[in-house]
Amino acid sequence: MPNELLHTGQRQILRTAKRFNTVACGRRFGKTTLGLAIAYSGAPGSPGALRDGLDVGWFAHGYKLLDEAWRQSLLFLKPLIKRTDKQQRRIELVTGGALDFWTLENVDAGRGRKYGVAVIDEAGLSRTLEGTWDAAIRPTLTDKKGGAWFLGTPKGRNFFWTLSQRAAIKPETWAHHTAPSAANPHIDPDEIEQAREDMPESIFQQEYLAAFLESGGGVFRHVTAAVDHTLSADPFAACMLLDGRAYLISVDWARHEDFTVLTVFDAKARAVVSCQRFNETDYITQLARLTELHKRFPTAPIVCESNNMGEPLIEILLNAGLPVTPFMTTAQSKSDIIQTLQLAFERKEIRLPAIGWLLSEFMAFEQLRRPGGGISYSAPPGGHDDGVMSVAIGWSRLFEALPKTMGARLNNL
Repeated sequence: MPNELLHTGQRQILRTAKRFNTVACGRRFGKTTLGLAIAYSGAPGSPGALRDGLDVGWFAHGYKLLDEAWRQSLLFLKPLIKRTDKQQRRIELVTGGALDFWTLENVDAGRGRKYGVAVIDEAGLSRTLEGTWDAAIRPTLTDKKGGAWFLGTPKGRNFFWTLSQRAAIKPETWAHHTAPSAANPHIDPDEIEQAREDMPESIFQQEYLAAFLESGGGVFRHVTAAVDHTLSADPFAACMLLDGRAYLISVDWARHEDFTVLTVFDAKARAVVSCQRFNETDYITQLARLTELHKRFPTAPIVCESNNMGEPLIEILLNAGLPVTPFMTTAQSKSDIIQTLQLAFERKEIRLPAIGWLLSEFMAFEQLRRPGGGISYSAPPGGHDDGVMSVAIGWSRLFEALPKTMGARLNNL
């Protein structure tokens, strides 16, 4: 693996390497290419690598990431390959060294092997990294006094972040490197700036600037700037705006402690023009209130959460002839719609009425890092996020749920 394949940002990391290294990479920085270069040629602080006849262990979060590294390895090492064993995921070279591939889902990954280098790919994604590193990977480096490289895009302050802090504690053996996407000279800077405009700032900082973000904290910025005092807090006053408008109704269901929230969007104005909530109300009454609301906005499609009791309620509404589309809330779909709504606030594309409880929900809404590094979104303990979810569901479907000709026209306004 000739170092000529590395760009200047990658070479700078090698110049400042120690025995153990954490590399927080922005997207498209080239971490896999860097990892393969280290696997073949070694790096400062390591006794040697494949080129020197030593074995190297490559560890990744799951089989999909492992397969990608496997394919690239076959391409880069092709002139030197003596034998491959796809079932064992092992590439043997004419130098005498071998490259083993392991998934971090195997808590005994690498156990019994002797490695000159260990490369941990996408270290920020693994929920089992701490246990696998301590019990399995680290011992494989003992015989050869091997080095380790933890490469990945940050995913909160998980064990990848904890390892990155060791550079300040043990600078003689640990180094931390930050490699934003812009450090790759092959990436068009204009493309990075376009990405900044297209996503929430916190996500851009993580994915492109390789920043370890704090756990917790508020999610939505510019909430007060989104308030339009010309929009009425009266849930039925918006009926006066019907002429020439296109509307959508979104529903987040609840029964006891939480609230059912009915939200009406004016698509042309990109505004919430009605938002009402109620709790401790039986489902028959909730359906009646939604039906009455739809009579006031008869052309509005309805998007309803389909979780739990949502599915049978949607069936009742469909049987009654209402234009209902289900929305299934999962951890992933919730993350997607919240991030889409974040971007709307940051771009100042959405307007809200001055409804106190709704604004309070937005300003209190939190993001928390899971132990594995993922993000979860919710109200703080004892709080509510039903209004946030109703608005997020509606905003995510605002144009696609409208008739195609109307939706396309409004989306281009």
